[in-house]
Amino acid sequence: MNILANDGISQTGINELEAAGFVVNTTTVAQEQLIKYINDNGIVGLLVRSATQVGKDIIDSCPSLKLIGRGGVGMDNIDVAYAKEKGIHVINTPAASSESVAELVFAHLFGGVRFLYDANRNMPLDGDSKFKQLKKAYAGGTELRGKTLGIIGFGRIGQATAKIALGIGMNVVYYDPYIEKSSIAVKFYDGQSISFDFEGISKEELLKQADFISVHVPAQKEYVIGKRDFDMMKDGVGIVNAARGGVIDEVALVEAMEEEKVSFAGLDVYESEPKPEIKILMHPKISLTPHIGAATGEAQDRIGSELATQIIALLK
Repeated sequence: MNILANDGISQTGINELEAAGFVVNTTTVAQEQLIKYINDNGIVGLLVRSATQVGKDIIDSCPSLKLIGRGGVGMDNIDVAYAKEKGIHVINTPAASSESVAELVFAHLFGGVRFLYDANRNMPLDGDSKFKQLKKAYAGGTELRGKTLGIIGFGRIGQATAKIALGIGMNVVYYDPYIEKSSIAVKFYDGQSISFDFEGISKEELLKQADFISVHVPAQKEYVIGKRDFDMMKDGVGIVNAARGGVIDEVALVEAMEEEKVSFAGLDVYESEPKPEIKILMHPKISLTPHIGAATGEAQDRIGSELATQIIALLK
């Protein structure tokens, strides 16, 4: 049985699938050529990440397809309901990338409170001629320890983010309309662990309490954070979005930064992805990454292995 991993898959996943008798093709096929390729090669399983779109056209035109897999959490690039209606298995890997995304959130947070997003732009330009001026400009850093992190969306990634926050001494509050209470264990290298119990609070209370905010929700039809929400936040709040583009109103975000309501933002995803707005890309208070939340070797190995396990269970 032929599997097409159109957006790639780790060697770990390939090895496990091949050991089970599958043929794995990692050719990246252009979106407009995908239907022809699937039909010409008798593809039974199509694996994607965020680049490839799997809509009704592919589902209707490719009778050999038995499974569609998403290497990651969100499946907004797949018409899941229609695929299931047509009897096609749809799978994803909700747990595999949580730690990697959470660590990227803190890369943005640590970089934000110490102005690394701006220092890394200006040091190559002026580090040799304006060293003292730059030192003074970046001297007003802030510690994360002792501050409050507000997490919007307390699923696997939100909880993984909370664990890091707790580990460095932050207070954590969360808002999630589907999770009223939660208990999470922070595990240490020597096998010890400490459990923390949480009760969710309203979004309004979170916005008022949080020194920093991290968003961990799937794609939405409306903004989760818009102008009204920025108005309720503390002055000087920092915000990170490593979830989905479009959950934060970027126009309102820029306005809030220019009014110094928001001190900095860390963005891994964008409203107009894959072509972020120039105003976002050039803003001096935004830390930027190109949708790489799950892009670690460890996460990709877990994703590949988790996909392989599900495919073998469903198709063998």
